[in-house]
Amino acid sequence: MTSRWLLLIPMLMLLSACGTLTRPGGYYEDDGPEASPPADIANIPDAVPKAEPRSASGNKPYSVYGVAYTPLADANGYRERGVASWYGKKFHGKRTSSGEPYDMYAMTAAHKTLPLPSYVRVRNLQNDRAVVVRVNDRGPFLHNRLIDLSYAAAAKLGILGTGTGIVEVEAVGPDEPATQVVKTFPLQIIPSAVAAEEISAAPASTPAANPKLYLQVGAFTQRDNAVSLRDRLEREALRPIFVQSSPGGGGGADAAPVYRVRIGPLTSVEEGDRLTERAIQLGIRDARIVVE
Repeated sequence: MTSRWLLLIPMLMLLSACGTLTRPGGYYEDDGPEASPPADIANIPDAVPKAEPRSASGNKPYSVYGVAYTPLADANGYRERGVASWYGKKFHGKRTSSGEPYDMYAMTAAHKTLPLPSYVRVRNLQNDRAVVVRVNDRGPFLHNRLIDLSYAAAAKLGILGTGTGIVEVEAVGPDEPATQVVKTFPLQIIPSAVAAEEISAAPASTPAANPKLYLQVGAFTQRDNAVSLRDRLEREALRPIFVQSSPGGGGGADAAPVYRVRIGPLTSVEEGDRLTERAIQLGIRDARIVVE
């Protein structure tokens, strides 16, 4: 997938920036479903985790569109929330980063840094459907996307029509090892107003019936830097914007806080994409959608 994305990324960035994405399902150009997809997609079995050697290709550090990526040594303990997308007929039968042909009707996925191959459970946080897929490709490299699912996986999760879904991705293995639980701490909101509000983050292991999306535009160890960025972006009409603080460095009692500047909650992934483009215009190139 890496090679195909190298050619496709400039087009994707241009289309996203210009707002010319008009095809249903969120796919670009001539990608999407085939004219007559199999009628039994729902009956395609999930991938079954098994011990496999790492693929000969796709596991070394690489760079796409000026961004460097270093694949993880292993997937143990991996769990992350974010935005899932899917890819279909345009790449069906073409070589993936692991060297295998892409099969849009197999339960597979592409990820930027998980080992190839590895297995993950993907849960749609908006309808609680879940599938297990085998990660055998690299991508997606469009901003704000965490994982790129095969057509079959996206169909079973119910995100074909929207093109994207809010998901939790969790590594699984042959013996279903327990994954690391992400610690949660009280989070302090530092709004533009003088008053402050205390909130708590939802535990990462709890399904979110109504997951909230935010655009994170910066993270700092110095509160003044976070407040300065918040104030600058608020003057540019990027709001509601706030600073959220939480312990860093593992969350110990003596851990220095991290101050995250976030916009939201967002109404949709598309709003997050539009705000990301605006942030890029203002010189912020590492903005990303986060899910709570």
